[in-house]
Amino acid sequence: MTPQSDEDEVWRQIVASFNETAEDASAEQPWPDRENVTEETDAGDGDGAPGGRAPGDEAPEDGARDDDRAGEEQAPARVGDDDHYVPPPPPPLPQGDALSRVSWLALFGGPAYLLLAALLDWPMDGWIVFAAVSAFIAGFVILVVRMGDGPPADSGWDDGAVV
Repeated sequence: MTPQSDEDEVWRQIVASFNETAEDASAEQPWPDRENVTEETDAGDGDGAPGGRAPGDEAPEDGARDDDRAGEEQAPARVGDDDHYVPPPPPPLPQGDALSRVSWLALFGGPAYLLLAALLDWPMDGWIVFAAVSAFIAGFVILVVRMGDGPPADSGWDDGAVV
């Protein structure tokens, strides 16, 4: 037999067994008791144990309930799931210098003025249109030039792997 015919036979077996149900290999393995979840819910910790006790804790022998015990501190009931990550508050946004703020204003202000003037039928003289378009172009150029995509000045001649 050639390797090609072996491969063809394997493919025929795969196609023939496509609609068959798979054998359940985990059927012989018992389900661990610690994985069983009880259906009853209580106003405890939210861990599934009645009365707020941890699994495996014994019930009080003197017949007193957990609520009736004086002098013992109780853990507060969990409101939500404590396992979720809560990120720290973000740092405040940088204020930026005056030139950056004027550049952003020119970048958005020029086209915004032209749009409002067109929608509200304001008179648009040639110098107003020129000023709005010039403001847009100047704001864009200033912001691009100030981006600073170059390598840091203090990196020396060998800045290593740059990703």
